[in-house]
This record gives sequence, C-alpha cells and structure tokens, in this order.
Amino acid sequence: MGAWVMSLLCACHSHEHGEEGHNHEAETAETETHGEHGHHADEIILSEEKAKAAGLRTETVEPGRFRQVVKTGGRILAAQGEETTVVAPAAGVVRFARTLAPGMQVGSGTTLFRLSADRLQGGDPVKRARIAYENARAEYDRARPLAEKQIVSQKELQALKTACEDARIAYEAIAPASAQKGMTVAASTGGYVKNVAVKEGDYVATGQPMATLTQTRRLQLQADVSERYYAFLPEIVSARFKTPYDHATYDVDSLHGRILSYGKASEEALAYVPVTFELDNAGHIVPGAYVDVYLLGREREGVISLPLQALTEEQGLYFVYLQEDHEVFRKQEVKTGAEDGRRVEILSGLKAGDRVVTQGAYHVKLASASNAIPPHTHSH
Repeated sequence: MGAWVMSLLCACHSHEHGEEGHNHEAETAETETHGEHGHHADEIILSEEKAKAAGLRTETVEPGRFRQVVKTGGRILAAQGEETTVVAPAAGVVRFARTLAPGMQVGSGTTLFRLSADRLQGGDPVKRARIAYENARAEYDRARPLAEKQIVSQKELQALKTACEDARIAYEAIAPASAQKGMTVAASTGGYVKNVAVKEGDYVATGQPMATLTQTRRLQLQADVSERYYAFLPEIVSARFKTPYDHATYDVDSLHGRILSYGKASEEALAYVPVTFELDNAGHIVPGAYVDVYLLGREREGVISLPLQALTEEQGLYFVYLQEDHEVFRKQEVKTGAEDGRRVEILSGLKAGDRVVTQGAYHVKLASASNAIPPHTHSH
C-alpha cells in the first residue's frame, strides 16, 4: 500500500514539473516575441494626428554660437529728455481743470490745473505782479527827465530801469495764464501722464512740481550687476529683458538700442554696478517696471543650446524629449548652463544629430503618463 502511494505521488510530481517547464518555455517565447515586436519601457508613443493637434515641433541638435550671459535684475526708466515736470508758475490753491490719471494722453498746451489765490493772504499773484510792474515803470518814467537835469544820477536811473524790467518780466511770465477762474497751468509738451503730485485743494508754492509727463519714445534699461562680474562688463555688447506683466522677452538690438555706459564703482551701500542701455519703446513697455535682464557678451563657438520651451522640470532636474522614430519619443535628462532669455546652454545629455521636441514638450510628457507600458511580471 505504501509503495503504491509513493508511486502515485511521484507520477503527479512529474506531471506538474512537465507543465511548469512547458509554461516557462511559453513565457520565454512570449518574452522574445515581445522584445522583437513591442516597444521599450522608456519609449513614448504619440500618434501623428495628436502631435499635429498639439503643435509639436522639433529641432536637430547642432553645436553653434552662443553668447556669454549674465542674468540679473534691472528696471525700465524713461530716457533723459523724455520726461517733463509741470511746475506751479505762482503760489495758489490747486483746482483740476480736467481729470488726470497715470497713463492718460495730453496734448501740448492742454490746461491741466488752475491756481486760485482769492482767499489767500496777499491776493491774486497776477494782480500783484501787474501793480508791481506799473509802479516800477512809473518810478522809472518819473526819474528819466530828472536824470536829464542831473537831479537824479545815472546810477540811480539805471537801478530804476533794472527794477522796471524785472517787474515786467515777472508780470509777463504769469499774465498769459491768468483767467477768470484762476491762473492756468498747461502742459508745455504732449505726452502721457506719468504721475500727479498734487490733490484738489492743495496749496502750492512757486516752482513746486505738480505733475510729470512722459513721451515714452525712448527708454533706458538699467541693470544692476553683482561686483563679481565686474571683469565681464567691458565685454557686454547687448542685452535682453523679460517683463513681469506679459512675460515677453525683448531684444535691445531689435529696439534700436545701444549700451550707454557701465559704472566704474558700485552703488553706495550696495554690491552692484549699474549698466545702462537706451532703446526705443515698443509701445507697451512700462517705464518704472522691474525686469529680468540677460546681459550678452562675446560669442562662443561649438555650444549646444535649445529654446527654453524645450525643457521640462521635475524636482529640480531638467528633461527634454527626443524623437527617435516617426511616432516614438524618449525622455532624456540634461544639464543646463547659461540662459539668454530665449535659449539655454546644454552642458550634457545631448549630442549633435539628436532630434529634440522644441514646442509641445508638455504634451509629450502627458502622453508618457498615459501610454506607459507596465513591466511584465509572473508569479508562481
């Protein structure tokens, strides 16, 4: 009985081992077939239709020219001579002749304010100036015949003449602005209102700033460069800058710009050296805005670079997507170097001839998550 049971168990074990061997052979054949006709685990499949819909574009990697770059911060300023300060021609209480707000356009000669002195001690400055002029002229007219009779000396006559001329100039300077509603303050040049320094009802003294107008035709870009790049400053030939409000990158050269100067010393209490450019206003560059600045130096040969939009970032690492076949892509890690606002230097991870996705990389990244091939596993 015991021998018969042992014989039966051995037969069953032999049968199961045969089936297991058969399964391993089938699995091996299946794996080989998958390796020959399937896709690698790191491959990303994106159909031609989807790629076209996503606006996918590629670029073949070729070493080329790339400028030395220093990235820093800066500010857009109005160029000298492009701003005009409107000042009070006399003392008085401010009355707005029209609504004024930053950005509003005004023409040359446009009345901006009126100054009233009716309730101020001393009265209307125009009336006072006229009275002073009339008195000075009367004194001079009275002294002239006396001087001919040598009753009044020539020195005294000359002093009276000078006083008369001074009073006339003072009166004629403010007389044209005189009106029934008060003295008018007009824009001497056309432009845009940059700021308004007074409020309705404020008292202003003679010469006090009331508003600033800008023509915004020419602008200045002032970059603040760290002292450690001081030796690089003589090599700067141009710059690019990126605005925070539209994220557009502007090229100083394309805006008919030029470098004006770079500082020979750092700003007091700051470890920065100013570098100043002058350029045309493209029409929507805001004076006073803080910008990211890319200072461009001499060109280097044999540098691999890519458009900024070709890169994706994950946990501090940068990746690009290589096109390996018509609809096959692969994710590739790269190390980056300098950035000039449009392109970035690639230090490692790419070689000449690689075809890289430069537009639509995010869509390829999404496709990699949706069509990833799960690893093949087998459990006994």
